Amino acid sequence: MGIQIHPTAIIEDNVELGENVKIGPNVNIKSQVVIGDNTTIEANAYIGSYTKIGKNCRIFPSAVVGTIPQDLKFKGEFSQLIIGDNTTIREFCMINRGTKGGGGITKIGSNTLIMAYVHIAHDCIIGNSVIIANAVQFAGHVVVEDNAVIGGMSAIHQFVRIGKFAMIGGMSGVALDVAPFCLANGNRATLHGLNLIGLKRNGFSHEEIERLKEAYKTIFKSKLTFQEAYEKLKNSPSVNVIHMIEFLKASSRGFCRDR
Repeated sequence: MGIQIHPTAIIEDNVELGENVKIGPNVNIKSQVVIGDNTTIEANAYIGSYTKIGKNCRIFPSAVVGTIPQDLKFKGEFSQLIIGDNTTIREFCMINRGTKGGGGITKIGSNTLIMAYVHIAHDCIIGNSVIIANAVQFAGHVVVEDNAVIGGMSAIHQFVRIGKFAMIGGMSGVALDVAPFCLANGNRATLHGLNLIGLKRNGFSHEEIERLKEAYKTIFKSKLTFQEAYEKLKNSPSVNVIHMIEFLKASSRGFCRDR
């Protein structure tokens, strides 16, 4: 089929388009953009400079990606937005480039779904196979690990980390790190146990889920300090338990506790 560009689209110089890319009406693509094979940019979308979009992506109408950060410290330095393969960005999303203070890159993984009205601020790192529901708002420097699910209209505080296979309930305010494999919810989010449905849907064995349950009880339900729980669990045969305790040990903001 080849590249298809609507005659009303505005594409600046130094834009690299892959095979079978489709550019819709009134799309505006600034210079220094790379768009991978079979990706579609729909009507009225805006792609800012220094954005790299992977293969088989779909950017829906009126999304704005790759614009400069909403950060007063930004002074026009070089920074990027990188989006992986097979990722969907729905209507009216806004995703900003990185800043010098955060490593200069905002990064969205592959196979990720970002629903309408989501804002992803500068220097966020969003993993693979993440689902972000409508109107979620990420402040800067947020890290979301693979396979996490973020419920609609939630707000994520700057520098917060959300672990893999975690689920955030809708309309939550997340001010502290959320442990991998866990379910968090609330205006100032607290943990509500493991994300059991998500773990089962993703093929976690009964044995592995039981190990994670015991780890959760040890960390969040016992009277042990976190350091004592860490010492008790650090030789676990489960790589997922090890990931959970190492994630929490590395927390700089502190982490959500059980309700």
